[in-house]
Amino acid sequence: MDFIDLKTPYARHKQEIDNSIQRVLDHGRYIMGPEIEELEGRLAAYVGVEHCISAGSGTDALLMAMMALGIGIGDEVITTPFTFIAPAETIAFLGAKPVFVDIDPATYNIDPALIEKAITTKTKAIMPVSLYGQCAEFDEINAIAGAHKIPVIEDGAQSFGATYKGRRSGGLTTIGCTSFFPSKPLGCYGDGGACFTNDGNLATRMSQIRVHGQDRRYHHPVLGFNGRMDTLQAAILLAKLETYDDEVDTRYRLGGRFTDQLARVAPAVTAPYVESYNASVYAQYTVQSENRDLIIKELALIGIPTAVHYPVPLHRQPVFQAIEGVGNQGPFPTSENAASRVFSLPMHPYLSTDDQDKIIDAIASVLGSTS
Repeated sequence: MDFIDLKTPYARHKQEIDNSIQRVLDHGRYIMGPEIEELEGRLAAYVGVEHCISAGSGTDALLMAMMALGIGIGDEVITTPFTFIAPAETIAFLGAKPVFVDIDPATYNIDPALIEKAITTKTKAIMPVSLYGQCAEFDEINAIAGAHKIPVIEDGAQSFGATYKGRRSGGLTTIGCTSFFPSKPLGCYGDGGACFTNDGNLATRMSQIRVHGQDRRYHHPVLGFNGRMDTLQAAILLAKLETYDDEVDTRYRLGGRFTDQLARVAPAVTAPYVESYNASVYAQYTVQSENRDLIIKELALIGIPTAVHYPVPLHRQPVFQAIEGVGNQGPFPTSENAASRVFSLPMHPYLSTDDQDKIIDAIASVLGSTS
C-alpha cells in the first residue's frame, strides 16, 4: 500500500501528461515558456484572484511574498510552531525573527486568540499555515491584522483546493502561497509553487523577484533570486488541472469516510476536526492517539505505511535553538502535545475503499488488543 499513490494518476492520464510534455520539448522554451503564463491564468481563475505568480517551489513562494513586502533584518513575522520548517526558515533566512503562536487543539492551525499579544512594533506580517489541508481561521486573523495594518501571508502549501466559507485557499489574504511538490494535493513532477494576490504592485514585485529582480533584461530595480518554475512543470500541472476538481471531491469523500468509520470502531483515535464552513483537501489524514507508537508499529507489520507530521515543534528544532530569541520561545503546550500524539494515515484520491477498510480495521484491532 502506498502512503501517497503517484503512479496511478499518471497511468490514468498518461496521454494528456505526455502530450503536454511533448509540446514543451517541441517548442524548446524550457524557462518561462508559454505554459507558464497559461498556468498562471488558470490558477488565478481557480483561486479567484487577479494575479498568480508561479515559483520554483513553495519555499520560493514564501520568500517572494516576504521580499515583496520588504521584510528583512530586525523584523518579526508571527507564525505557528507546529508545521513543516519552511515558514520559519524563510523568515529567519531573510534576517527576520519567527515569532511563534500556539495552535488551536481541534484544527492544529494557529490560534487567533493568541495572536494579538504576540504583535510588537517590529511585527511586519502574520503567516498562518493552513495545515493538513484545512484553512486557518482567516476572518479573525485578517481582522487582527487589519487593526494593526499588518499584511497576512497564507502558507497554503497543503491546502490548494480547500475552501473557507466558500472562498478558496490562496485567495484569503494579502498574499497566498502554495506548493506543487509531487505529494501535495495538486502536485507536479518536481518542485513548484505559486503566489496569489489581488494587489497589482505586489504581483509586479514578486514577478521581478523570481527572475533576479529584473523588470527587463539586464535591468534590476529590486533584489531577487532565481525563483522561476520551469516550463515542463507548468505543462504537467496544466494537464493535471483538468481532473483536479474530481480529485478534490474524492478527497472530501474519503476524508469523511475515514472520520465516520474511525468514530464507529476506534473512538479512542481522535480524527481530524473540520469546521462546518470549511472543506479540507486532506493533504494528510492526521489522527491522534496516546498509543501512536504501537499503532504505527503494528500497521507497518501488515504493510500499512504511516508518517508523523510533525514530531518536533519548530521552537525545539536545533537550528532555532542556536538563534538568539527564537529557540527560547514557549512553552507551546498544545503544539508539543500534538507533536507527541499525531500520525498520518495513507491518503490520496486513488485510495480504494478496500484499503481504507483495511487501515480502519487494523487500527481497531490494535486498540482492541490494548483494552
